[in-house]
Amino acid sequence: MTDQGRSESIFSQMHNCSRARVFQVRRLFPIRRQGTPPGLLEAVFEFLVMILPARVLPSAGSSRFFIARHIETVFLFTKNDVRTTLIPVTIFALSAASKHDPTRAWHAALWIWFHLLQFNLANQIQDPEEDRKNKPSRPIPAGRISVDSAADMRWVMVPVCLMLSLWYGTQALLASIVFAALTIWYNELHGDKMGLSKNVLTAILYGCLEVGGTVAAGSRNSCIDEAGALAVALSSTVFATTLHAQDFKDEEGDRLTGRRTLPTMFPKVARFSMMLGIPLWSFGLSCVWKIDALSTTAFVVYGAFVGTRFVMYDTVGADKQSCKFYSLWYSLGHLLPGYWRFFYGV
Repeated sequence: MTDQGRSESIFSQMHNCSRARVFQVRRLFPIRRQGTPPGLLEAVFEFLVMILPARVLPSAGSSRFFIARHIETVFLFTKNDVRTTLIPVTIFALSAASKHDPTRAWHAALWIWFHLLQFNLANQIQDPEEDRKNKPSRPIPAGRISVDSAADMRWVMVPVCLMLSLWYGTQALLASIVFAALTIWYNELHGDKMGLSKNVLTAILYGCLEVGGTVAAGSRNSCIDEAGALAVALSSTVFATTLHAQDFKDEEGDRLTGRRTLPTMFPKVARFSMMLGIPLWSFGLSCVWKIDALSTTAFVVYGAFVGTRFVMYDTVGADKQSCKFYSLWYSLGHLLPGYWRFFYGV
């Protein structure tokens, strides 16, 4: 047999094996009726099954329970970001989209979640030993998946996210490309080791999620208008200057591992910056989006309450609670572009 014939034979066997795996997994976990054309979710599912290594996927003899465990494991990579990222950014996407349909909320959430999974896989394979000490419930230290399997998934998620983004148009695709590049910078190139670098990178990554989510929330191949672009710019800036609200609760662990964050480098300044920055941003955003006086007052008072908590209470438990209040404040801020569109948008 010639080299060309041998290569074609190997490729044919690989293709047939991949298709067999799709059929076997679909038999255990059906996602659409036989004979119907695949939609977006089904196409992504079949692509994942065909290209993921066999050790990441359940075998043909696996039960539905085993498949459910795999799905749960994947979800656990992003569980801690549901409240702090997935919900706020989805709210933002629905508020900032120029032409949105409430029924397309799941499109925004899907795009955001897939990219969150890409980032968290890259992040959680970097130092599993640290997670065993500080976050043992994560999938790798909990023994639900090996580092090698998670690393396989991490790199598979890059083309998966790009393919998903292509479905929504050029802006979503560009956001996905930038997100993938900055994910490498943040994790593989250790851009998270410096406080200022971490804040800037995280803010831009967050902005990419907002851009992609906003495009996905609109009609197909829609684009972000000027108001949407302003909303993304303001949100990213607010996040860059208040992001360290999420670092206070991990301050002790960051000191032990040598990670440099604003709370570890300038603990007092970082706390007082929350007390001043959050109410000031509350007032500034209210003015930009022309919020009525009563709502502005309520938003500023709540922002002052959140910021003051970081100064008055500095235990780990108190910082975790303050972080929850901060997440709510940030989510409320994401509603403001929607307020403007409803009352002042054309």
